[in-house]
Amino acid sequence: MKNLVIIPARGGSKGIPRKNVRIIAGKPLIKWSIEHALDSGADRVLVSTDDDEIAEVALKSGAEVPFLRPSNISGDLATTESALIHALEWLEENENYVPDNVILLQATSPIRKKGAIDEAVSQMLEEGGDSLLSVSSFEHFLWRDKKLPIASYDFKSRPRRQDLDPDQLSFVENGSIYVTKLNVLMANKNRLGGKICLYVMDDVSKYEIDTQLDWVICESILTAVGSGGLV
Repeated sequence: MKNLVIIPARGGSKGIPRKNVRIIAGKPLIKWSIEHALDSGADRVLVSTDDDEIAEVALKSGAEVPFLRPSNISGDLATTESALIHALEWLEENENYVPDNVILLQATSPIRKKGAIDEAVSQMLEEGGDSLLSVSSFEHFLWRDKKLPIASYDFKSRPRRQDLDPDQLSFVENGSIYVTKLNVLMANKNRLGGKICLYVMDDVSKYEIDTQLDWVICESILTAVGSGGLV
């Protein structure tokens, strides 16, 4: 079974300029995810980018960068799926390479425990899934609709967090790992489809970098833990 990791990385990040190659805890941000992918059982690790500097860093980190992504799918409105589909079509057309499963890692999620990627793939296959996303458990109480507030729990009988039944837990999509069967991805033009599985990650892996505060938090964790972010 062929498992392909794709790490999309645009050069035009707005929230934190040049964040994919910015040094965090001693390494370029994208290198953390590349190292996690190389440590997994995936047979290929590819970075899809439109940026020469990101491509150079990715190559030096051990990833493949067989092309530069076209500008028409690299702008602010471009979807991650467009990058995935472009990479898959390029590989089939130019190398006759067709994977069974596509593993999407986002460079903005630099914290993953050792073995997490392989666990996610194995879980999807064992559960007979077509796609999988990583999530973090959410044990807090939710309210929605400011005008007519509605609670996600019975506030008249407020439960203690430690007494929550597993079936009462909610989960937050953390953006770290996605696994999709190739035929499902190409048919739906979406990373999720068919029977969807949830891979629950530990609490420390929930952080993804969108703001400067996220950066500070992740850098503190990576610096404290070390070991390539494999916690």
